[in-house]
Amino acid sequence: MAKNYIFLGAPGTGKGTQAAKLSEEMKIKHLSTGEMLREAVAAGTELGKKADAYMSKGELVPDDLLVGLIEDQINSGALDSGFILDGFPRTMPQTEALQEMLEKKSIEIDAAVLFTLPDDVIVERLAGRGRADDDESVVRNRLEVYRKQTQPIEDFYRKQGNLVEVSAAKDIDGVYADLKKVLGLA
Repeated sequence: MAKNYIFLGAPGTGKGTQAAKLSEEMKIKHLSTGEMLREAVAAGTELGKKADAYMSKGELVPDDLLVGLIEDQINSGALDSGFILDGFPRTMPQTEALQEMLEKKSIEIDAAVLFTLPDDVIVERLAGRGRADDDESVVRNRLEVYRKQTQPIEDFYRKQGNLVEVSAAKDIDGVYADLKKVLGLA
């Protein structure tokens, strides 16, 4: 039986690292929208060209482009053996579009996993990476934007009864062990 997960969490909570580990162990597809967008841009696809116009200015890629990216994956059958969506959905319109796409294909989300971490720890983690967009004030702003956008998404999955939380405060293996427990895999 295919397992389908959504990984939610602020930047710096390690959801991408955990998604990669789980996808490898379970042999399910790990879809990172950020990675997919970078690949589409590099490949020069139509969607990649449109996305690059936003990304090169540091702007968010519009919902319809991201939804199209995910819809292509769903329609191609690439997700039939299970998947982890990492970094999608990020807004309520994306959440609603995803729900509609999945319902059309009779696909259910087994769990939406929320990785939690105190802001000060996130700032410390991200500011330590040394990238331009990881300055402390930029990180705090990103966290604020993230919370405004994602709080309704957390509430949406909580109401559906499939939101689970994992503290991202431990080391990678500790978080992974907790993740497997909350998903009933350990």
